[in-house]
Amino acid sequence: MSIAQAAPVSQEERIVLLDSLRGIAILGILLMNIPGFALPDPVHHDPSVLNEWGTGNYKAWYYIDWILEGSQRALFSMLFGAGIILFVSRQERKTEGLWPADYFFRRQLWLLVFGLFNAFVLLWFWDILFQYACFGMLAFTFRRLAPKGLFIAAFISLVLMTVRENVDAYRDYKMIAKGEAIAKIDTTVTKLTDKQKEELGAMTEMKEKSTLKEKKKKMEKGLALVRGNYSEFYRYQSNRSFEGEIFFTYFGIWDILVFLFLGMAFYKSGIITGQAPVRTYLILCITGLGLGLLLSYFRLQPLIVHKFNGFEIMKRPHFEFYEISRTFRSIGIFGLIMLLYKSGWFKWFFALLRPVGQMAFTNYLMQSFLVGLFFYGVGFGMYGKLSRFEMYYVVAGTWLLQIIWSHLWLRFFRFGPLEWCWRSLTYWKRQPFVK
Repeated sequence: MSIAQAAPVSQEERIVLLDSLRGIAILGILLMNIPGFALPDPVHHDPSVLNEWGTGNYKAWYYIDWILEGSQRALFSMLFGAGIILFVSRQERKTEGLWPADYFFRRQLWLLVFGLFNAFVLLWFWDILFQYACFGMLAFTFRRLAPKGLFIAAFISLVLMTVRENVDAYRDYKMIAKGEAIAKIDTTVTKLTDKQKEELGAMTEMKEKSTLKEKKKKMEKGLALVRGNYSEFYRYQSNRSFEGEIFFTYFGIWDILVFLFLGMAFYKSGIITGQAPVRTYLILCITGLGLGLLLSYFRLQPLIVHKFNGFEIMKRPHFEFYEISRTFRSIGIFGLIMLLYKSGWFKWFFALLRPVGQMAFTNYLMQSFLVGLFFYGVGFGMYGKLSRFEMYYVVAGTWLLQIIWSHLWLRFFRFGPLEWCWRSLTYWKRQPFVK
């Protein structure tokens, strides 16, 4: 086999279902991301700031967070994991030696560059491409594991992520407990040590940040900076991008690896390509949604009871299980989607979204550009001007636009524009573009 045989997947080789699933995931991701585009921090995740209790806005937050939060990112991560196996196995059939690894790592490094572009040029501070680039290279080393081994790797990652959640929660709990104990000391009798002053200050700072007054100050600052001139906006948003990339690369490694490994296992076992029996998807759907929604309900109760006051929540010892609830819900939603596919009644739906998924890379970055242009002050300046419920009209409009333009584009071109660019850079050769 020669190096010259290496090339992007042809139209005939494409797995239609995977393209459709990518289309569902990429549109679903915007449903999850829109609060970050439209609403200032901390409003995008905290309906208490604008007193949304009992309104349609609160219901929109509650049902989306209860049912869907994190699930579309999980689905896209599973598809990315499946894509690792798919890409490398095809290269190994076409080339020899280290070339499959060479192409894969070149592909990942260019993805990293696109992720940085998304974060620091398009200024989307919840970019995920950077992490996919980094952790995809790590997942590559597990590509030869059997499905059982990959399921075990996913389970270990889930355990490690849950441990990390609870270690962080325990540290906050201990910090508050120490600070409150120090606050009770009569300083007219006992002089505080420097360490005690530091611990008291950390507790006091967390308590103040959790107040509604401080949250509103943070909201007003964000509104002014995002709606302001380009220089102020760029400095603020690029700092958020930097913090997001660093934080999620360090703290989110197990979060992402759970679903990369699951996607790799699902691909090798035929689950993600629709080859498994219906009962498999039924089990995934019922078990995943049953346990996931129940756990997610209990996860949200402390937030609601304590009105999103992080200090009041963390001052009580408790068990964090966000990642567990997200994993079950995501698997359940995946099972539901696959049941729709296996029924044969929704061929029109999967056909409708297939071009969107075939251009998933382009559509993801276009969401950053189009939606950012609509909300940011350097564009139409609608940031913070729409209610939580109204911003979903923007989601629906963007979905419609991306569905239409994906169908039209692929009538004339082999790939989406950024897919073509990414492939050309990966193979260091200009790829055929026009049909």
